[in-house]
Amino acid sequence: MSELREVLEEMVSGHLPDQGHFVVEVKISPQGDQTLLSILIDADQGVTIDTCAKVSRAVSNEIEDKNLIENAYRIEVSSPGVDYPLASERQYIKNIGRELKVLLQDGKEVKGKLLTVADGSITLQVKKKEKGKKATEEETSHALEDIKKSIVQVSFK
Repeated sequence: MSELREVLEEMVSGHLPDQGHFVVEVKISPQGDQTLLSILIDADQGVTIDTCAKVSRAVSNEIEDKNLIENAYRIEVSSPGVDYPLASERQYIKNIGRELKVLLQDGKEVKGKLLTVADGSITLQVKKKEKGKKATEEETSHALEDIKKSIVQVSFK
């Protein structure tokens, strides 16, 4: 299964329209008598539905040409939703300036504005509130390997 996933990731990468687009995740899940291929792509400037459709058709055609999957399959190509955890350094870079909720490997949760991404770590501007005092802001850095999950916080202000 992991070998097929790697082949599919490479295949999807080959059908992306430009260097601004990238693969986030390829999942292969058995669903009854068929296989579900869930492909998530993203782009530095956002992904359009047309791009998802073109990638879906191209990947599907290549799977058929190479006879990679013998049984019936369904393919879904989309961009990660707003509630989907950030998975790569490139996604963090795309979200510089936005508020993140970060769950660290040690269970600690940090909320703050993403300031920088460099050398495998992120820097957040975090508000510190002490009882009876005015809130202050400080910068905290976290290695990507120490992060269990990061979610972009949506603001309706």
